[in-house]
Amino acid sequence: MREELHRFFRAARGAGVRVSPAESIDAMRAVSEVGFADRGLLRDTLLVTLAKTQDEKQALAQCFDLFFSRPEPKTNADAAEGADQQSENATSPSQPSGSSAPGQGGGEGSAPPELGELAQMLLAQDRSAVAAALAGAANEASLSNIRFFTQRGLFQSRMMEALGIGQLRDDLDRLKADDPAQAERLAAALDGLRDSVREMVAQALLLYGREEAENLRHEVLRNAPMMRLERRQVEQMKELIRAIARRLRERYSKPRKRQRRGHLDVRRTIRRNAAWGNIPFLTAWKRRHRDRPQIVALCDVSGSVAQVSDFFLLLIHSLHEVVDDVRSFAFSGHLIEVSDILDKQEPEAAMREIMSKVGFGSSDYGASLADFEKRWLRAVTPKTTVIVLGDARSNNLDPRTDILRTISERAKRVVWLNPEGRMGWGWGDSEMFRYAPFCNVVRQCATAKQLERAVSDIVAAYQ
Repeated sequence: MREELHRFFRAARGAGVRVSPAESIDAMRAVSEVGFADRGLLRDTLLVTLAKTQDEKQALAQCFDLFFSRPEPKTNADAAEGADQQSENATSPSQPSGSSAPGQGGGEGSAPPELGELAQMLLAQDRSAVAAALAGAANEASLSNIRFFTQRGLFQSRMMEALGIGQLRDDLDRLKADDPAQAERLAAALDGLRDSVREMVAQALLLYGREEAENLRHEVLRNAPMMRLERRQVEQMKELIRAIARRLRERYSKPRKRQRRGHLDVRRTIRRNAAWGNIPFLTAWKRRHRDRPQIVALCDVSGSVAQVSDFFLLLIHSLHEVVDDVRSFAFSGHLIEVSDILDKQEPEAAMREIMSKVGFGSSDYGASLADFEKRWLRAVTPKTTVIVLGDARSNNLDPRTDILRTISERAKRVVWLNPEGRMGWGWGDSEMFRYAPFCNVVRQCATAKQLERAVSDIVAAYQ
């Protein structure tokens, strides 16, 4: 029971249900009370102990139905009937209809006793025995370890070997010489067995390979250039960016714990213990001063980066949930503040409103920086990190690098995240190399992985 439940928990995690060790222990205790006999009661027990949301409940129910449904062993009855008919036709006319031809193993379903166990089960069409043999072969072949679709052939071969395919082939060769009719029935049953093995492997891949397949798809997507995504991949990338935002929230939103370690503060320790003759009963530790996080984000939402603007805005939205003091701005031909929109609305609604107000225009970095200098330059202090997300393409207009220099002199640091490949910097109307001297960090963020790493490093600097 324990091994079966462990396999089920693994399949449930692959289906997207978060199962912690504590929850798995609770589920195993509950199952030990209700048992495996009543599948409906078992299903309800696992749903109650493991599912935490309606989506998880639905995913867990589907996983349960798939996990506890076993492919029905195929006996290929039609082929067997055809083989029996051929056997009757091959009987000599002088032989009574109720007798058997020399060398035959008897009536339908019977098998010569010298055949192997698997051949006898298949010829007898014993479904329960075949099902038990398939389950045993799956365990012996470690079918629950399947992860990728390329492993299907490997595990099918392992299961057939565990069933005893070598002995079965020998039995089949012997029957072809001694009893062709029985041999044909056994060959038909073997085809049905192979179909059952293929179904079991396919079902196991769906159960245990889903998580690895999803991880592989995400890894490919994480490294795909965001500027060149196909239309069908855009929604997948948005979901991936949301997952990145969730990870940032979980990693950096937790309050920091004071740790009693580091360098001893001798003076404060002596003062604390003056009443005890300076015997250090109470220790004091030097504290590392941490600035209160302040971030100003400038996001390009012009037509040249429209493909990645949504992804940038999603990440900026996550910054508002991680860092207390964040002011966000969006620009194309001119610049507006969007902090209130990102604070008060859900990501999708906020992105739609921002793009409707200022998105898809022709980019003018100079005019946008001038707007920022005129109205919001005082928001930049020596504690502020300024993040610019854009391709630095200003349509051959004045880039106003003097304003970025002023911002750099006032800010703690300036970070520029560019979605274009480095080979494109400085070509055409790209002003990246003119802006770069006034930035502390310039990074290519052409992929989701690069974007996550850059934003994570920015937030971690304040932890």
